[in-house]
Amino acid sequence: MIGLGLVPSDGSVVINYNAASLSDLFSMNPRIRTEIAMNRSQPQVRRNFLARIGALAASASMVIVPASLQADPSKAPAAATTGTIKGRLVYAAGPIPTPKVEVKKDDPRVKDAICKVEEHVNRELVIDPATKGVANGFAYLVKPTGDYAATEKELLAKNPQVVFDQVHCEFIPYAAVVHKDQKLIFKSSDPVGHNIRFNSFANGGFNQMVPTNGQLTIPIKKEERRPTPLECSIHPWMTGYFFIVDHPFAVVTKPDGSFEISGVPAGPQQLVVWQGKGGYATEGGNKGMKVEVKAGEVSDVGDVKITKIK
Repeated sequence: MIGLGLVPSDGSVVINYNAASLSDLFSMNPRIRTEIAMNRSQPQVRRNFLARIGALAASASMVIVPASLQADPSKAPAAATTGTIKGRLVYAAGPIPTPKVEVKKDDPRVKDAICKVEEHVNRELVIDPATKGVANGFAYLVKPTGDYAATEKELLAKNPQVVFDQVHCEFIPYAAVVHKDQKLIFKSSDPVGHNIRFNSFANGGFNQMVPTNGQLTIPIKKEERRPTPLECSIHPWMTGYFFIVDHPFAVVTKPDGSFEISGVPAGPQQLVVWQGKGGYATEGGNKGMKVEVKAGEVSDVGDVKITKIK
């Protein structure tokens, strides 16, 4: 096979011909790129065709393109099968409340010096004054449909563990998502003792000291139905949340309240947005709101509003 191509400057269309249809070639628009399969059993057609090629090539309107250089349709990029869900968690329960100061800098009420090197403000409801976006909420899918084994495998390979640190007597981060197959580690960068305390539905209770500048790993049995509150009994202002899931489609809302869940299989999904003080912000409670995910597209659910707080 040889390839005959008219190469335009703005892209082209590939059309396959056999020897019986050579006459069609010269009736086509000269901006079409043509690949021709020559039938060696028709020498007269071949000679006529080559003569006409020579005439066109002499006019610099044609180049010969080896078939081996033609694009292979079987190697074209695979069509997208997943999409993205995005939105924003917004405070809409009245005037923005003034954050409560739990510990003042150099607070005489606090024994451990490391705990009062800076001011500690209550982080249960963190609102961006400019946008009313709410940080540290959880956006996640309930029983996601479709095939997401590859996405899950990639998540676990990149992030085999989730680590909470304790710095200046605060949990860092305040909120985190944990896949049930990841390791959940608590460490302390403080020179004082802390303890990890929580009570969960599926994984039971936990109450254990973390050694000074040490760490411990929390055993995970299975996923949870909703985020688990976290605290330190020694320093009562130290609180946080973690959420154990069995899929890769859960995130924590950013400081402006925004969230984005990518790699979601196309089709109907159920989205939940939950926050510690506001509870379920999406309709449907723990069952979530329906979102139709389209392959290769972004499904923007807009502002998800917290209309009341506990």
